[in-house]
Amino acid sequence: MNNIFQGRNIIIATKHQKEKVIAPLLTSELGLNCIVPESLDTDEFGTFTGEIERADNPIDTARKKCLKAIEVSGCDIAIANEGSFNMHPTIYFAHADYETILIYDKKNNLEFFHHEISTNTNFNGSEITSYEELEHFAEVVKFPSHAIILRKDKDSKDDIYKGISSHDELKRFYFKLNKKYSKVYAETDMRAMFNPTRMTVIKEALIKLIAKIKTPCPECNTPGFSVKEYKPGLPCENCGAPTRSTLLHIYACQTCNHQEEIKYPHHKRNEDPMYCDFCNP
Repeated sequence: MNNIFQGRNIIIATKHQKEKVIAPLLTSELGLNCIVPESLDTDEFGTFTGEIERADNPIDTARKKCLKAIEVSGCDIAIANEGSFNMHPTIYFAHADYETILIYDKKNNLEFFHHEISTNTNFNGSEITSYEELEHFAEVVKFPSHAIILRKDKDSKDDIYKGISSHDELKRFYFKLNKKYSKVYAETDMRAMFNPTRMTVIKEALIKLIAKIKTPCPECNTPGFSVKEYKPGLPCENCGAPTRSTLLHIYACQTCNHQEEIKYPHHKRNEDPMYCDFCNP
């Protein structure tokens, strides 16, 4: 691979200590020198607790974080991560961690990114009616290794207590809110430095991003020859009709626009009839 990163300084656009899992991999795998800017406040792009709403989709938000980090640092390459939490798209009733990680290389006009969806998350929230309920919630969400947030209700933006990581704090803030409002809403603190499980998923996303970067274009040797488009049409093994399942991946280079089609990326040539719109309408 043409290592365009060796020896360069890269800015990690974070205020939530993500450098703990990002920096070692960038250094060992790509030869980058990692820097965390002291003056960058990534909360301006959105907060999990809703005081600042995220205005853009995850990839645009990650890109804006990179551009801001480059602006405040004077460096020409940055990495950023953006996470969100919701129900899993195919596993019903399961919460999922959606992590986007992006490297923006201003010098070479290149961008590399990866989206990771993982069910490995403690994401949770509940209205609490007693301290005993709160203790049970805390046990379920792996407290105190994973922090908790307490507030008046799910949508309240006032009286929010974040990063609660000890039983003394949990009890103190619970009774403070309960006395004032007679109700409390508890949720997991999903900021990376307060959530080791999320930090693990970020690391997994970066490992896969680095694997993409290490795949060079067969024509021009530019890093990051990766999937640009997915095409459905895998035939049903019963009737042969095209299904919505993936038939092929289209790989593309950012520099020379060379493309290649790879059929049957999931190593199967037919789909189960249960996923066929004709056999199972």
